[in-house]
Parts: sequence; C-alpha cells; structure tokens
Amino acid sequence: MRFTLLIFAVILVILLVLWLPSRVNVLGRYTWLELTDAETGRKIAAQAVKDGEELVLTWRNSLFGLRVTEVFIAREGRLDLTEVTFEDPRGETPPAVKPEDLDDLYQTGGPFRVTGLSRPFTRIVFRVGEIGDPKLKIENRSIRLIQEVGFGGAVLLVARRPKFFSSPFSGGPH
Repeated sequence: MRFTLLIFAVILVILLVLWLPSRVNVLGRYTWLELTDAETGRKIAAQAVKDGEELVLTWRNSLFGLRVTEVFIAREGRLDLTEVTFEDPRGETPPAVKPEDLDDLYQTGGPFRVTGLSRPFTRIVFRVGEIGDPKLKIENRSIRLIQEVGFGGAVLLVARRPKFFSSPFSGGPH
C-alpha cells in the first residue's frame, strides 16, 4: 500500500512539474486574440500573440483619402493603441501632434502622426468599406477584412488573457 502511494505521488509530482510551467508562461506572456464576423460570429482568426507584439491596422480614410496606420501592442490580455498616422499624400513626413489632439484629428483630417499613446482595448469593431479596404497584420499574417466580411460588414476583434487550461496556441473556446 505504501509503495503504491509513493508511486502515485511521484507520478503526480512529475505531471505537475511538466504541466505547470507552460500554464504560468501562458498567463504571464501572451494575449489571446479572436477575430470574428460581427454579424454571424464566424471565426476568422484565433491565436495567441506574445505580449509586446505589434498588430497593425491599415486603411484609407474615405473622407480625406489618406492612408491610415494604427499600431496596437498586445499587453496582458488587451491591445493598447500606441500610434496613429494619417499619411501625407505628397509622401512627406506627417507632422507630429500631441496625443490629446487625436480625437479631433480623426474628424478634421489632414496628415499627422501621434505617438506615445496608451489607449487600452479589449473589444474593437472594424466597419468595412470598399474605399477603406482595411487590413490587419498580426505577426506575419495580413488579413484583408473586406475579403472576410464583404462591403458593409463588420469584424469584431476581442483580446483577452488565454484561458488557464489551454496552451498559448489553442487557448480559445472551441
């Protein structure tokens, strides 16, 4: 009886040692992303990205005709918007502006670049227009949103911490 308990305890310790580090690693260093069709719920992409990884959204502003780049950083189960650029159509470097001016500049247009932002998001809805042709780059994958949901559709991006009982690359609900 004693020998059986000892064997059982050793097996339990070995399993715990093998299992626990991968879970601690996931909780501390990854953000789980799910990209779905906002109308149907169809999964477009789901994956873990290392905290600190950049996601880049590019699109063309339909009012001002300027190419827009928004940079997000994955951090602890969320995405932080860190930079926004409305490119200059002449190819010149857009003027730097203060982060507190960003909301007004989205509405008034013109080329500009804002850095030093830290706006956290866990849910973002991207509306898809033909002129805008938004593309989301996650790691080395570029997702053209109009191909996924069509003109007038919407894509929902949800960021969260990976679930405890999942690996960083299969961590979503199935």
